[in-house]
Formats: sequence, structure tokens, C-alpha cells
Amino acid sequence: MQGKPKPGSLRRERWGCAEVEVFETREALGAAAAEAAAVALKEALAHGSARLIVATGNSQLETIANLTRKPGIEWSRVEVFHMDEYVGLPGGHPASFRRWIEEKLTKVAHPGRVNYLDGNAPDLAAECARYASLLRAADIHLCLLGIGENGHIAFNDPHEADFKDPLDVKLVTLDAACRRQQVGEGHFRSLEDVPTRALTLTVPALLRAERLIASVPERRKAEAVRKAIRGPLSPACPASVLRSHPQAAIALDLESASLL
Repeated sequence: MQGKPKPGSLRRERWGCAEVEVFETREALGAAAAEAAAVALKEALAHGSARLIVATGNSQLETIANLTRKPGIEWSRVEVFHMDEYVGLPGGHPASFRRWIEEKLTKVAHPGRVNYLDGNAPDLAAECARYASLLRAADIHLCLLGIGENGHIAFNDPHEADFKDPLDVKLVTLDAACRRQQVGEGHFRSLEDVPTRALTLTVPALLRAERLIASVPERRKAEAVRKAIRGPLSPACPASVLRSHPQAAIALDLESASLL
């Protein structure tokens, strides 16, 4: 989100390498993040094609909704990558991240290619290797992500996050805080309903993207945002690694920035 402040922007500052901008509302946050994403995609498309990693969930709703309405993006030349997925969850389940991408992005913007992680693959190690090979063959231009209540990025919870992970995709266990977040957001009725395992892109795989744009609204993310921006650079708060990326932007609203 480089350049002059966007509409609704209240302040902008740099923490480490990351640009942090605070917006008055989550709607203004989403509009600004989408504008920055559109610029990045158009720049990539000017040289042939664009490859995009997409997070899912409530924090991404305004960003993706605005992005899919942006004129001038030739989506037929955009390749999309799925960031993470639950293990053992039926593909049609309302909380499926594949279903989220299909409904919010694929059926709306019609990208040329969408690569999905299969959390129901009979051999999960082979599925991780398959997806890793796709990522390795592609230069990722843009990664749209969020920050979890426990500071995770993708499904790299603190006990799983490795800033020097040798893998690009791996099978992880989800901590209780992550699983409680999924219940709190309304995706599952109870903690027992939330899967305990997932497939996720690792921290190094995410950081290889040329640009990172994190959309992080809501008061429940405020403590994670404080640790990510002002705390130590540590896997204890995986999102803190965003400060090390030379083209990272973190978009906040007044609620998520309330502890800064």
C-alpha cells in the first residue's frame, strides 16, 4: 500500500520492513487492501501472468469482495493458490476453505487456474509434496493473508511455526486457541466439531511471495497485532515475521490497532 494515504486512512508507519496502515473502518481497510492488490496483479499481468496466494475467512471478506470488482484485472491470466485446508472436512462443508475460495473468488472472478489443497487425500504426505512442487514451479507475485488470534499466519500456529522450515507445505496440528477462533467466527458449532489437523503453506513458502498484504480487522485481533508489530520477531507470534519482508503491508482498522 505504498504511496499516499488511502481514503479512510488515519495513520501510516513502518515497523521493520513492513508498512502498517490504520483505517477508520474494516470497510475502508478492505477497499485499500483490494486497491493495493489490484495494482500488484496488474503489474504482474503487464509482464504476462500473475500468481496469487489467497487466505480465507472473515478477515478477508471485504478485501476479496472489493478485489473481484476491480476493473482491468484479466483474471483469465491469474493463477490462484489455496493457502491452507482442514484435514478430513468434507469439501462441501460451510467451513471448507476450498468452498470459500470457490464461492467468494472462483465463481465471481473466474481465474484462469485455481490450485486447491486436498485435505481428504488418502496420502497426506504425498499431497503436501504435490502442492509444494506446484509452488516451487511458480513465482508468486502476491499473497493475501490475515493474522489469527494466536498470531498465526496460514495455519502456522505458534507451536508449529518455523521461520526456517525446510518444507513448503506440511501437515500440522491446530492449537486450542486457533480452534476456538473458528468456533467464535461461527464456522463450527463447538470446539469438538473443529478438525484438529490441517495442511498449510509454511512460513518460508508464504514469504517467497513478492508482495504480502495482510488484512486484519476486529478487536479480537488486537493483542495478536500488538505482538506482531511491537513484540519480538519470534515464532511465538508467527505474524511477527511479516516485519522481515521487504514488500509487506499490514492493514488494520481502529479496533485491531487499539493496543498499538
